Order: sequence, then C-alpha cells, then structure tokens
Amino acid sequence: MSRERESMKGQPVRVRRALLSVWDKTGVVDLARGLVQMDVTVLSSGGTARILRDADISVTEVESVTGAPEILGGRVKTLHPRVHGGILAVRSNPEHIADLERLQIETIDLVVVNLYPFEETVADPDASVDKIFSMIDIGGPAMVRAAAKNVADVCVVIDPCRYQGLLHELENNDGHVSFETRLENAKAAFALTAAYDSGVSAWLTKDEALPEQLFLPLRRADRLRYGENPHQIGALYLDPFTDSWLHKMVQHGGKELSFNNLWDVEAAWRLVREFEETAAVVMKHAMPCGVAEAISLPEAYIAARACDELSAFGSVVALNAIVEEDTAVKLLETFIEAVVAPGYTAAARARLAEKPNLRVLEAPVAWSPQGFDMKRLSGGFVVQDFDSVSLEGWRVAGKKEPTLEQWADLNFAWQVTAHVRSNAIVLAKGRQAFGIGSGQQSRVDAADLATRKADGRAIGGVAASDAFFPFRDGLDACVAAGVKAVVAPSGSKRDDEVVAAADELDVALIHAPERHFRH
Repeated sequence: MSRERESMKGQPVRVRRALLSVWDKTGVVDLARGLVQMDVTVLSSGGTARILRDADISVTEVESVTGAPEILGGRVKTLHPRVHGGILAVRSNPEHIADLERLQIETIDLVVVNLYPFEETVADPDASVDKIFSMIDIGGPAMVRAAAKNVADVCVVIDPCRYQGLLHELENNDGHVSFETRLENAKAAFALTAAYDSGVSAWLTKDEALPEQLFLPLRRADRLRYGENPHQIGALYLDPFTDSWLHKMVQHGGKELSFNNLWDVEAAWRLVREFEETAAVVMKHAMPCGVAEAISLPEAYIAARACDELSAFGSVVALNAIVEEDTAVKLLETFIEAVVAPGYTAAARARLAEKPNLRVLEAPVAWSPQGFDMKRLSGGFVVQDFDSVSLEGWRVAGKKEPTLEQWADLNFAWQVTAHVRSNAIVLAKGRQAFGIGSGQQSRVDAADLATRKADGRAIGGVAASDAFFPFRDGLDACVAAGVKAVVAPSGSKRDDEVVAAADELDVALIHAPERHFRH
C-alpha cells in the first residue's frame, strides 16, 4: 500500500482530545493519567469513566458531549454524530470542517477501545445463549473502525500492551503521534474487528454442515524457524474458537517446534487417540511407519518401532498413556524429533532431558478434531468434515469367517489404514503393524511395499486396504505376504471376482461400507 501510504502521510498528529472506552480496564488509569498530564482532554463513558473518576482523573462524560444519556442498559452511548463526527472528520477537508463548526462538534484525535469478551464467553461452558449474544459488541467495533479508517488524522489503540509505547511517544514528541504509529495501530484495529466478526459468524454457523460463507478467525500463536524447507517462512496460527489439542499442549523441553514437527505430531496424535488400549505410533512425514497396541507402554513402543526401524530414525512418537522412566529409556535408544503423550512422571522427564534437543510435549488425549478439514488450492480451499473411523456395517463377503484373534487384528489394521496416505495397505498381526504400504499410485504397489517391509512377519496375520480392490491382483499381493484375513471396502464392479479369489485362496474377506482415502 505504498501509494496509499504516501497519499495519507502528513505531519504527526497532535493529540488534544482522547476517547477511552474499554472493557478490559488493564492499564487504563495510568494511560489516562499520563494523557491528562500532557493536557489531553479525556472523554469516557460507563464503567471506564467511573474507574477514572475514582482515581481522581479529570474526565468528560460522553453524554455531556452528545447531549443524550446512555440508554438500553448501556447498549447505546457512543453511537452518536458528536462522537463519530469527531472521529471521522478529515481535517484537510473544508466541507468536513464546516460541518463540525456548524454543529459545534470537536475533533477526537485518539480512540482507545477494546471489545466485549465474546471469545471468552463462548469458551465458558456455563454461558447461556442470551449471555453470549449480550457479548456481541456494537459500539466498540464502530469506533475502532471509524478511527482506523481516518488513520490520516486519528490514532486508535486496541491493546493495553500498546499504552506505554503510546505514552512514551507522546512524551518525547511534544504530544504528537507519528503516521507510522497510527498506521500500525490501524492494521491491528482492522485485524481485531475482522477476527471479532469472524468469531461471531463462526459461532452462529457452528452447527451447519457447510455454511454459505466460511470465516477463519486465525491468530498467530508462534513464529516457526522456517516452513517445510529453510527457504520458506512459517508460523503457527490457531483458531481461538476451536478446542484444539494445540491450545492445551505444553512443551517440557527441547528445541522450538518446527513446521514439520507440528504436522507430524498432529498426524501422530490423531492416530494414537483412536486406540482404547495402550498404544504407540511412530510417525514420519505425516505417515505412520509403526503402530502397535500392547499391555504396557514400553512394549507398545518397542513393537511400533520394530515395524520399520530404519524409518523410525528422526521420527515423531505419540503415546496414549503416561510415560514412565522405563518407556523414556526405550525412547532414547533411537533418535527422534519429538514425543507427545498425555503426561510424564518426573523420572521420565529427567531421563528425556538427557537429550536437550528432544521436544517433549504433553497434550490432552480426550480430544477429537473440530470444525472443518481443509486443503489449500490456488485461490481457495476444498472443505470437508473430518474423517471418522467406524467398525460398523462390516460383513463377511466370502465363505471363510475370521477367528476372534483375526477380528481384533482387522479392527486394529483398519484404524491404522485410515491414517495412511492412499493407496494404502497395512499388514498386521497381534495388534502390531508389520508392513505399511503408503502413497502408491497402484494398490498392487502398495501391497508389494507393505509385503517387503513386513519381511515375513505378517504370516498368519491380516491385511487392510483403504479402498476396494479393482482387480484380484491387489488381494493376491496381500495374500502373498501370508495373511489369512483381509478387510477392504466394497464397490468395485469386480467385487464378485475378488470374493471368488478370496475363497480360492482360503482367506477371509471382510467388506467395510466406507473407504478411507487420504490424498
């Protein structure tokens, strides 16, 4: 906006009259006192005015300016031409100045406003719908937008953290505030009102499957060292209206999290929380390279790592139980980038601290994705709800029935497969993944890759496919690994041929009603 900036830029603005109307009263007394000491007339209303008067600060009530009392329980107090005219008037516009003189309206040079706590109210599980609606601010955003629009003549401040900087600038510049400061504050102001309105819209449409318009009130939570690669910039943005595990995640040690770390940890955490039994997930490039359930956490981790020990180097590990020292000792046997779990004993944390770069994360396991699953396109997004894994509606397609042990393994493999990039084949036995074939263009190639990784360890086990077998060759490739039961969705026009092949090969074939593509 360099051309626009040059057209607006003029002399620093002398602050003579300021309007202070804030919900969050943090620092407002010190700000007002500093302004008064610089001969600034302070206008205020409602609770803000009461606090300033109680602090023996000279305040001009807004209603004495407007000639109208507050009405509707305070809903209407600053929505008046004598307030907004004083904010919006362009000082270099003769017509504007003539209007002010005719109506005896004085200009307002500084607007200090923050808004009703809508976000915090929505987050309160005890807040009623009426309470939430009452926290939709009207007058505050109107003043913020008005002041930000007239950045050439007015400074708007919406954050108590900026008060001291403002006072320092005024004190050192004979009561003047620079255009650069006004512009930075205007950016923050429009970002605030945009996020605020987006949050209201998101809350109102939260029960709609696909709203007509979708807004993301994202807030930058952290700058990352770089993006996926060192030549890319990166940051973490969070949606304050979504109950994400990231909001409650605590990092106990290690280097700062990177773009790739967060992507891998998210993928690992989504998968490990699928399991009710003690489980471990080893994740590499947002794809599982090892998953296992076991009686104890050390056993689960050792079994998960054994699936593909080569790929486990430099991986992220997710565990769904409290990490004790014996598990920590096992984790240190392989170089890993990060570990995430619902908690750690003091002894475990002390052990893991032996690797100062290891990122040790604590996150709530009782969590599920909320909102929408979105993928970026050029100029837009494709949007869907999050995939959920169900074990309902399965049916035995062929003549052979799985054993009870095979049913358990099929359930396990199916949960893993839904988190593997398509085309996906998972070979498992004893609730332990032994071969994961992921991201292949051909289902046969995925099965061949899984078979190679299993290296004979899946004999007598099971296989899961994320989508149907279009030909029997995919099933043949799975059976070549030695499995005795297979689960896959139905829907191919050659389903009958695949079922006949399963009977011919003497393996149980289960048809699931849903596929689980992950592109």
